[in-house]
Amino acid sequence: MMNLVEKDTAYVWHPYTHQKGRLPSIRMVKGKNTLLYDQEGNTYIDAVSSWWVTIHGHGNKYIASRLGKQAAILEQVIFAGFTHKPAVSLAEKLLKILPGDFARIFYSDNGSTATEVAIKMALQYWLNKEASHRTRIVALHDSYHGDTFGAMSISERGTFTMAFRDKLFEVIFIDPPHKDNLEQIKATLEPIAGEIACFIYEPLLQGAGGMKMYKPEHLDPLLHFLKQKEVVCIADEVLTGFYRTGKLFAGEYLTEKADIICLSKGLTGGTMALGVTSCTQKVYEAFNTDDRTQTFFHGHSFTANPLACTASLASMELVMKKKLKRRVGEIQAAQARFLEELYPFAERKIIKNLRHLGTICAFEIAISETEGYLAGIGQKFSAFCLKSGVYLRALGNTIYIMPPYCITDKELRKVHQTILRFLQQLIRNN
Repeated sequence: MMNLVEKDTAYVWHPYTHQKGRLPSIRMVKGKNTLLYDQEGNTYIDAVSSWWVTIHGHGNKYIASRLGKQAAILEQVIFAGFTHKPAVSLAEKLLKILPGDFARIFYSDNGSTATEVAIKMALQYWLNKEASHRTRIVALHDSYHGDTFGAMSISERGTFTMAFRDKLFEVIFIDPPHKDNLEQIKATLEPIAGEIACFIYEPLLQGAGGMKMYKPEHLDPLLHFLKQKEVVCIADEVLTGFYRTGKLFAGEYLTEKADIICLSKGLTGGTMALGVTSCTQKVYEAFNTDDRTQTFFHGHSFTANPLACTASLASMELVMKKKLKRRVGEIQAAQARFLEELYPFAERKIIKNLRHLGTICAFEIAISETEGYLAGIGQKFSAFCLKSGVYLRALGNTIYIMPPYCITDKELRKVHQTILRFLQQLIRNN
């Protein structure tokens, strides 16, 4: 008789996991606040918020109680022709806090679909306006916007998309803006600006691309240039929303605001799958016509699922509390102090590219045999941390911390000390 882990190995295909000879998965039986509990009773500090979603930690009683009440009332209903209170209330609340002049909320079911919706919305916007020549899409190098085909097309061509390169549509990729390349980017885009439909970007933080950070004072003038050319600007805040960068949304650091914004991950506190794409009234009006062929023909079976919307409403109530904002500031300060402890390792060229934004800090291991997502040092690092009761999933040789906001000072210190011990071991072995 196989146990659960053996059955998992026999029946289940896990994401982003090399299958040949993979190690058995660790069976998790419980999550509470920052901690995950395995079947042996071991605990692990979830220092990456379970793929960046559980901003309030695990087993949040308030969100769970709201979900339970909603499940007994209305758990799912088709969202074409029908509506319900959780969806309307969530849309109303989001529009009040989003960083820009947004007017409408379109629901989907995850981050990839939120960006798919945004791209389709921007392309059809121009088609509906009888400007069919505006079809080109601009995105950033090192970007990641999801794993569906449209989302892959607007993401960096690399490890994640290699198997599908010849099936992806053409996109113009530019480097993230900085003080030395901004004018060159403008010069490159100027001749084709009248053909560009949209520009999609992860504001200030490129997550899956390696936790790469760039500055608002360089993104702002690029957005200003593109908006002068009437290019639809799409902010992918799937990761950066809900205080990850220190502000409620990364767009709050910017003077120039997006025309479309995408949300997911922390949107429901990590409790349910939900995606949101919001647009300005200007974008919406291109679809608000008498011509039925100009309808936005997009939807999902679970569009605006009442349970997911309820979870998001509950999460947002927690997000808007002053004590959470205060805690975000405390985590931000602790991460900044930790970077100071890392400088000696950078001086010894063990690590490089130390950086920090909001509650996130990151760096690369410099003595890795290879660079990028496939670097084996990441697996060694993650295994070391697990043995110490800390879960940190490296992005190849990129190490980062992105904890839930409920993490205690003691827990965060343990995460920092675990990383320091690993780096000290690297010194001894090299």
